[in-house]
Amino acid sequence: MKPRYFDAASSEPLHPAARETLLAALEHGYADPRRLHDPARNARLMLENAREVFASCLGVRADEVTFTPSGTHAVHLGVLGLLAGRARTSNVLARSAVEHSSVVHAGNWHAARGGEVVELPVDITGRVTVDLPDRELAAIALQAANHEVGTLQPVAEMAAPGDVPLFMDACAAAGRIDLPQGWSAAAVSAHKWGGPAGVGALLLRKGARWRNPFPGDDRVDERGTGFENVPAALAAAAALQAVSAERDELAARQHGLIEEIRNEVARTVPDVEVVGDAERRLPHLVTFSCLYVDGEALVSELNRRGFAIASGSACTASTLEPSHVLAAMGVLTHGNVRLSLTHDASAEDVRAFLAELPDVVRRLREEAGL
Repeated sequence: MKPRYFDAASSEPLHPAARETLLAALEHGYADPRRLHDPARNARLMLENAREVFASCLGVRADEVTFTPSGTHAVHLGVLGLLAGRARTSNVLARSAVEHSSVVHAGNWHAARGGEVVELPVDITGRVTVDLPDRELAAIALQAANHEVGTLQPVAEMAAPGDVPLFMDACAAAGRIDLPQGWSAAAVSAHKWGGPAGVGALLLRKGARWRNPFPGDDRVDERGTGFENVPAALAAAAALQAVSAERDELAARQHGLIEEIRNEVARTVPDVEVVGDAERRLPHLVTFSCLYVDGEALVSELNRRGFAIASGSACTASTLEPSHVLAAMGVLTHGNVRLSLTHDASAEDVRAFLAELPDVVRRLREEAGL
């Protein structure tokens, strides 16, 4: 039986629009867009078409879009590039305690080279609640929405004071919600909305004080490095255009399904904590923690019953380390699972999961002697 896939926040299955475009583009998008011959001009046109679609769907200018090999690379370019651009002013990065590991690693890389990182705490929903520290900052890093619990962050409010540039990790949010305003640089990742893996984008506002923190390259876009994957970029654009066209309807449907999950899990499973903001959240994602149950065991048993879900930190589950996001929120870190709905997930899929979950938790607790 094909498993019911509830891990779209990790990677959404390839959207039909992306699949169709990718197959067509593979035949024509092989040439280096920098060259002057006809195949290269064709590839250049395809790449620019993809850039225009990204810009239109994400609310930026086409010349503010740089294609990258991943969302992680776009994060590193954005965070470290803003810090480099303000190096004469300050070396302090302020970031929330619940940022994606790619932001955390960029901050650690910065600190290892003499910089400083200030961590901004969050409330129990995962939302930043404090004012910025009273000191000169080089940059702020704040995600548009949390990748583990879905809580939306106050990006526009945090960006309002002063002229400190804000980097926004929008990988979890792009294609799902309207992106907030006020940021100087942002990162997105195509496989989060049904595009091919291996396509990210750095969004860099015109006039932002940004300097490439890595060795440069003589590409079409001087902010990028390496040969762009033209067919994949065009397929990513096709998927983004498709999900953007249906976003409002899809978000309303998914928001209702997630609300049903939140309510039913709390009602039918004893000793469970449903986390994240109940309203100001991504429409397709929910995380809850089951006391006295190992998260990996829960994932394995649900997988055996035909449900593919995630557990632990979104990026470090394989290390069995507690989620730094949940720890920063002050909620249960043990026995946590994350469900994130694909664009074609149905009410039947959700209710099948809700019917199985109480028995799975009960059996695992019995096996643990509880």
